[in-house]
Amino acid sequence: MLDLAGMDATAQAELVHAGEATPLELTEAAIERVERLNPELNAVIHRLFEQGRAAARNALPDGPFKGVPFLFKDIGAALAGQPLHLGMKALKEADFRAPVDTYLGERFRAAGLVTIGKTNTPELGILPTTEPDAYGPTRNPWNIDHSTGGSSGGSAAAVASGMVPIAHANDGGGSIRIPASSCGIVGLKPSRQRISEGPIVGDQLSGLTCELIVSRSVRDTALVLDAVHGPAPGDPYVAPPPVRPYAEELEPQPSRLRIGFATHSLAGLEVDPVVAEATREVARLLEALGHEVEESAPEGFEGIDLVDAFMVRWAAGQASALALLSRVLGRELTEDDVEPLTWALAVRGRDVSAPRYLKAINRHQLMSRRIAQWYEQGFDLLLTPTVGEPPPPLGTYDDSGPDPMRAIERAKLTAAFAGAYNATGQPAISVPLVWTEDGLPIGSQFVAALGREDLLIRIAAELEQARPWAERTPPVFAGRDSES
Repeated sequence: MLDLAGMDATAQAELVHAGEATPLELTEAAIERVERLNPELNAVIHRLFEQGRAAARNALPDGPFKGVPFLFKDIGAALAGQPLHLGMKALKEADFRAPVDTYLGERFRAAGLVTIGKTNTPELGILPTTEPDAYGPTRNPWNIDHSTGGSSGGSAAAVASGMVPIAHANDGGGSIRIPASSCGIVGLKPSRQRISEGPIVGDQLSGLTCELIVSRSVRDTALVLDAVHGPAPGDPYVAPPPVRPYAEELEPQPSRLRIGFATHSLAGLEVDPVVAEATREVARLLEALGHEVEESAPEGFEGIDLVDAFMVRWAAGQASALALLSRVLGRELTEDDVEPLTWALAVRGRDVSAPRYLKAINRHQLMSRRIAQWYEQGFDLLLTPTVGEPPPPLGTYDDSGPDPMRAIERAKLTAAFAGAYNATGQPAISVPLVWTEDGLPIGSQFVAALGREDLLIRIAAELEQARPWAERTPPVFAGRDSES
């Protein structure tokens, strides 16, 4: 039998289109991998195996990923009738289900993907780790005592371990890129509103969030983006369209890019020395590939409390979410229904005045303009760490003490580099190029100007060829020996 666990989604789809495997064969193999690995990793929390088998037996859309097994994250995009618990005990106890197909859910299905389950996420996607009280922690396949990152940690662990080749993910403060970094895979956060969040959501958290996938190959990311991007009816605004298909950016490009790099965040936060050195190592690799690289980054943010502005928007978002879910459930959610940090953020969010909320958005818009000016100086890309530290041990973000907000304060080191570009709406990608001495992955983040995912795919594909990572698999991996 073929080593399906080691094949990306594009390769698996090619088997189906060539008649060398059926969708049901791919689905059964993926289900076996989930059943074998999930007891150790706790990545998949809703098993939709029979639905997946039924879809694979019937006529699937003839999309680019026809027959490829797939997992949805348990927050954001969904298909009607699927469990949708957002990492919350209250929704789990109510057995809440997605009321409609989201536009992205429809596009995943039209691409031919076969959904076999849904993945774990922290409550409301708040923390950059995946340890909800409702479902327990997801464990990192590189070291099961360490965090997968969050909030797409279940999806990242499932992909990194070879359960499925790609999985749905979304990002409101680094939630695609942080798990991709922590689990040694690829995570692209697209430009704001590149992917529709409809029909129920317009622009979640005033545009902080976006949706796509995590993957093990750059080509999978590019081909999925080609399949699902674009506006849908009623979107509040749309990202500028690409000049050509993203898949065309995978071909070698003769252009020499000007790339700035930094090892400190826009808010001035210094990082773990191991992470800083990893960034410098990647800068040297880029120079060796012929790019113009210099230590330079956007600046001029003195007097603008970027973290406070983000927290104003983040806290208001949690307060709004609990109010909405109270209406959905038909009862008022109380402190006993949620985790301590969720409640603390919601309490803070309810105290946010309308002028203060608008001031926070204005501060982020000012930041966006200053960053745009840096790109106008001739820079194509910015290289930074994806996260400020290697994947920390599970339990690092414990919110059970007298001050639950300490958990979110601790998260600054992890999320400082990623969250800034949710505020600006720029696209950013994390790629796995460096590992620590004890075998934990460290992602490298590239950030482009608004609408320039093409440059991110181009540089990621070049780096993937120069320093391949596909054969580097974690200790917990559905590997070649088991596919028989």
